[in-house]
Amino acid sequence: MHNIEINPGEIKLTFKNPEPGRISFESLGMTKDGLDLEAGLLRLVIDLEGIGEHHFYSMPTIEMAYNKNVAETHWQCDFNGETILDKLDHHGSKTIVLLDRSKLEKLEQHHKNKLILHAEFPEPVRIIPEDSSMTFFK
Repeated sequence: MHNIEINPGEIKLTFKNPEPGRISFESLGMTKDGLDLEAGLLRLVIDLEGIGEHHFYSMPTIEMAYNKNVAETHWQCDFNGETILDKLDHHGSKTIVLLDRSKLEKLEQHHKNKLILHAEFPEPVRIIPEDSSMTFFK
């Protein structure tokens, strides 16, 4: 299945097997506890090392919902040390990060596969786990 570790401003997920379909943060075991981003910074680390045979979803996504409407938010995603997404999201309380499957497949390695999503909010927010999710595998 998976392991989860939550520290201030950082969520670490380690998958042991591919989990197909849409997975809510709540179903991964996250609660509102520890999801307050007082500095407005988030680092989401998704470790896919050793998950075995898998197939990425046609458009892997990460949906992040937060407790207030905020102005421009900066999002950056790195996979195995290479930036695969760098974007600004304008005003809202939810961001959907769309990842390029072909980039993930091209950068994928046999042993180390780590995706890191950085978010910089203009003010403190709280992640809402029941409305946040990810879809990586089919």
